[in-house]
Amino acid sequence: MAFPLTVLLAAYEDLIEKELESEFSSCFDEYDDDSLFSLFHLTRPCLMFVADTMRARLQGVQPNTSHPHLSADALVMVTLNYYAHGISSASLLTKLGLTHTHCPAIIKAKSTVASNIEAVCGIPNVLGILASPHFRVRVSPYDKEDYGTFFSPLGYTAVVSQIICDSDGNILNVEKCEVGSTPEQEMWASSTKGKEIEKDMYGPYWLIGDLLGYCKYILTPVPDPSNESENRFNEAHAKIQGIMWATLSSLMRRFKVLLQLGFAKESSLDQKSNIIKACCVLHNIAKKFSVPSLPVGSEPVYPGKQHSGTLEVSDEALTARQALINRVFSALQMEKILK
Repeated sequence: MAFPLTVLLAAYEDLIEKELESEFSSCFDEYDDDSLFSLFHLTRPCLMFVADTMRARLQGVQPNTSHPHLSADALVMVTLNYYAHGISSASLLTKLGLTHTHCPAIIKAKSTVASNIEAVCGIPNVLGILASPHFRVRVSPYDKEDYGTFFSPLGYTAVVSQIICDSDGNILNVEKCEVGSTPEQEMWASSTKGKEIEKDMYGPYWLIGDLLGYCKYILTPVPDPSNESENRFNEAHAKIQGIMWATLSSLMRRFKVLLQLGFAKESSLDQKSNIIKACCVLHNIAKKFSVPSLPVGSEPVYPGKQHSGTLEVSDEALTARQALINRVFSALQMEKILK
């Protein structure tokens, strides 16, 4: 029997309240609600739910040998603080008796993602795989003001969202969706992740992408390869890019709502974005619990729209890509690897 959503939510809230009523004292108790939100961008009930879950899962696990004094709550605090700000807050580290030099031993997300991607395709220092898939929506053709903006070059009305995943198909980032006529390059330029990477906040890392004209941080394939080095690079690029499209295909098979997001107006984009983001979170949870994928069907996954005008390709991007190809995919380098 299916329970109404309100009953399920009530049960969930009751579970959280019982967790919070426990007499367990944690290092979160040393902060007021405003300080917690400033440090983690999450509320106290949400933080306690995460901490309680992690505490239960870490029972019986050997403590961190580098920092055996750190409790499960402290590890959660450092990680969530980093996720919230992109850098660990000095005040929190001081409180826990740590410095910024300790953080790489606790948070290894970037290097782990990069090493896993390099193991798959040979391209080093890649933070993730970038794509901007279209999701169908209904827009009345009589609503001429909205219809034109939602109409994609693929022949139907849609919204488009920017998504980044890793080599295992885990979704790392989802940006807000835009109307289907929005070029992928414009989405990148206005996205939070794009602005962060353009400001060099992540260091010497790349993203793998499909379309030309982004920036030096986006590795795109060579459009007309002229030698074996460029062919090898394109093969590696296609191999890792294929993981993104397989991930999106799996996402859309599991969550059919993404095949048709219902009626849309520009004023309802946030609602469509929330559905896409929720499905991405559930996708990651399903992978975490090794839930099997649904059988492959006929669900199409379409890439984002190329810029309609003449697009100026960044010289910096071309130079950076060529330097990578020469360094990693040249015949001499490949001989060294094979030896």
